[in-house]
Amino acid sequence: MTLTQTPAWHDLAEHANVIKSWHLSRLFAQDEQRGQRDQLAACGITVNVSRQRMLPETWQLLYRLAEQQDLSTSISALFSGHAINHTEGRAALHTALRAEQSDAHDATIWQAVQQQLANMQLLVDKIRAGQWRGFSGRAITDVVNLGVGGSDLGPNLVVSALQQQKNTAIGIHYLSSMDGAKTAALLNKLNPHTTLFVFASKTFTTIDTLANAQTAIEWLVAHGAPKALAYQQHFVGVSANPRKMSEFGIHPEHQLHFWEWVGGRYSLWSTIGFTIAIAVGMPGFRALLQGAHAMDVHFRTATWSDNMPVRLALATVWNRNFLGIHGKAILPYDARLALLPAYLTQLIMESNGKSVDRNGRAVDYATCPIVWGEVGPNAQHAFYQLLHQGTEAVACDFIAPITRPDIEAEPDEATRSALHYQHQLALANLLAQSTVLMLGDAALETPPTDAHKHYAGNQPSNTILLNQLDAKTLGALIALYEHQTFVEAVIWNINPFDQWGVELGKQIALKTLQALQTGASSGFDQATVALIEALRNAG
Repeated sequence: MTLTQTPAWHDLAEHANVIKSWHLSRLFAQDEQRGQRDQLAACGITVNVSRQRMLPETWQLLYRLAEQQDLSTSISALFSGHAINHTEGRAALHTALRAEQSDAHDATIWQAVQQQLANMQLLVDKIRAGQWRGFSGRAITDVVNLGVGGSDLGPNLVVSALQQQKNTAIGIHYLSSMDGAKTAALLNKLNPHTTLFVFASKTFTTIDTLANAQTAIEWLVAHGAPKALAYQQHFVGVSANPRKMSEFGIHPEHQLHFWEWVGGRYSLWSTIGFTIAIAVGMPGFRALLQGAHAMDVHFRTATWSDNMPVRLALATVWNRNFLGIHGKAILPYDARLALLPAYLTQLIMESNGKSVDRNGRAVDYATCPIVWGEVGPNAQHAFYQLLHQGTEAVACDFIAPITRPDIEAEPDEATRSALHYQHQLALANLLAQSTVLMLGDAALETPPTDAHKHYAGNQPSNTILLNQLDAKTLGALIALYEHQTFVEAVIWNINPFDQWGVELGKQIALKTLQALQTGASSGFDQATVALIEALRNAG
C-alpha cells in the first residue's frame, strides 16, 4: 500500500475536494475565532497559521495523518541516536550539539561535544584578545571562513543576522565561490600578515574549498610567509576528518572536530560555528545553542495542536499534496535576515528534494516544494507581482522581529525616532501584504472594476514573529525550520538526511576538469564535447 492509498490520505483527499475551492475570505467570515485559535507561542516566537486554506476539521485530519505515519516514534528516534539516516547508516544527532546535560541521551556524546566547545573557546578567546599572531608577529585582524554549503550558509547567516550583537573589531568574511573572482576581490582587501583562514569542511576533501585554501596558501607565501608558518599560524581546520587536517598541514592544536552524525546543513551548531563565536563571543554562541535547545524541547513535548514545527509542516503537506501548490516563498521583513532564504533553500530542498521513499520505491505524490525568497521590502518590488496577480499559487512565510532593542542603543533621539518609524513601516508592510494575499481586493471597501487591477487573493501564508532578533531567538527560529523539515519528511516517508543528488555532478566535474586540461573528451555527450572544444579554443 502506498501513502496515497492509506486511510488518512484518502480522507484528506476527499476533504480537499470539498473545500479547496473555498476562498480564505469565506473561511474568515464564517469563523471569527480562527485568528486567535491558530496562533501559537513558544521559545520567543509567535506563529500564526490562520491564513492557511483550512477548516478546524482539516487540522484534525492532518493530525490523523501524522499519527498514521507514526510521527511520535520518528521524533523519539531522532533524539535518541537511532540510525534514521538509513542510506548512510548513521544517526542525525545535530540536536545533541545543543543538548543540556540533564536531557542528553548519551553522556559520552555530551562530554565529547563539551570538550570541542571548550577547545573552540580557547581559540576564540585567543583571537578576540589579539593574542593570535600571524607569521610576522602581528595580531589577527580578519578571519576568512573557507567553506561551501552548510559550512558557509549557516555561519554566514548567523553572523549577518546578529550584526548588532557583534562585539569585536575583527572582520569576519565568507568565501565559498570557486570561480576565483570573489577570492581575488576579497584577498585584495586583506592584509596577509593579519589574516586567519578557517578551512571548514566535513570531509576535508571538498574540491571547491581545497582550491580556495590552496589559493590562500599561495597568497600568504607570495607575501613573505614561510610555507610552514602559513599552514600553522594562518589556518584553523574544522572537520570530521582529523587525519586529512593533519595531512593538509594544520597544527593539531588548531584543529576543531565534529562528527559523522552531523549533517552539513545542520552543522552550524558544531565547531563549524567557529566564526559565529569569534563574532559574538562564546556566550553569544552558547545563547544560540540554548535557543535551539528550547525549540527541541518544545518539539518533543508539545501536543500536535500546540506544536509549531508540526503545525507548519502539516500546512506544507496540505498545500503541496492536496491544494497542488508548488512553491514556497521565505519573506523576512528585516534586512539582518537577508541570508535566511538562501539558508532555508538548502535546508529544505537538499533535505526533502527526494523522489523515492525510505524503501527505495518511487513515490506517487509530490514531496518538497520549490523554495526561494528575498527580504520583504525588496521582494515587493520584484516578484510580489506574481504572488498577487500571477497564475501560480505560492505559500509564503512572513518573518519579522516584534521589537528592536538595538534601536534603543542609538544615542541620538532623532535617529531612534527615524529607525522606529522604519521598523513600524516594515511591520505594516508585512501585515498589509499578507492580508492582500489572503483577501485580495476584497480588503478594499470598493473593489476595482478594471480587470488589470484585480487581486484574487486566496494565497496561503504563515506569519512568524520573533520577540526580538537575538542569538537565543535566532537559534529557536532555525531549529523550528529544521524540525518542520523533518516532520514533512516523516509524512512523505523519505530520508531528509542524505543528499545523494549532489554527488554525481561532483564526480562528473572531476572527469570534465581533466578533459578541459588535456583535451581528451572521449566518453562525453556531443554537447559537452562541443563546449569543451569551445572553452579550450577560447583559452
